[in-house]
Amino acid sequence: MSGHSKFANIKHKKEANDAAKGKVFTIIGREIAVAVKEGGPDPNNNFKLAQVVAKAKAANMPNDTIERGIKKAAGDVDGVSYQSNTYEGYGPGGVAIIVETLTDNPNRTAADVRAAFAKGNGNMGTPGSVSFMFDTKGQIEIDREEYEGTSDDLMMIVLDAGAEDIEEDEDVFTITTAPDDLDAVTKALEDNKVPFVSAEISRIPQNYVDVTDPEQVKHLRIILDKLDESDDVKNVYHNWNEPDED
Repeated sequence: MSGHSKFANIKHKKEANDAAKGKVFTIIGREIAVAVKEGGPDPNNNFKLAQVVAKAKAANMPNDTIERGIKKAAGDVDGVSYQSNTYEGYGPGGVAIIVETLTDNPNRTAADVRAAFAKGNGNMGTPGSVSFMFDTKGQIEIDREEYEGTSDDLMMIVLDAGAEDIEEDEDVFTITTAPDDLDAVTKALEDNKVPFVSAEISRIPQNYVDVTDPEQVKHLRIILDKLDESDDVKNVYHNWNEPDED
């Protein structure tokens, strides 16, 4: 990760997910269940489900697993009910942190999140205390090594489909969309056989914070690692420019 990278928080998430694939599939399974119960089992008529399916495919979840999850949720009206909650707070150095959870036990999850902040010398905030520092956007990442076309070809595909912007660095093309346009852009990529490693609604910081003090860095990593360990935590967003670990 680059300390100046605009997408350092997303890459932190991605690396954590790669190390815990089972957790990713568990969370996606819960998201499928929630989306189906809210809007039905047809992704063509359920935008939220279409987004989750795109996310599942990007995470390399097998198609039959996705279909089984949808069918199970459609036929299990009395099954486990999952609740979405968002927590906000600050880590050392004034780093803003947003935690999105999906759980069948909100009390347990809230305790886990509070413990993560406490162990890292952070502070929980009230709803809205840091979320105003983030923009909600659709975000798609494409591994440059897996994409065989040119950057101009890719730009034409995604901009024609409604993307707002496309940025590239050494490893990744990052496409930004309005939340409502994420589905159309991911479908355009699929139609053009462009592989992507992630496609989801994300919270993008408006500004980033440089924290380099070793003690503060250590405690920031404690918070992020503890949150990653919880099976109930779906996403973690922050505005810290994480330094390289080389």
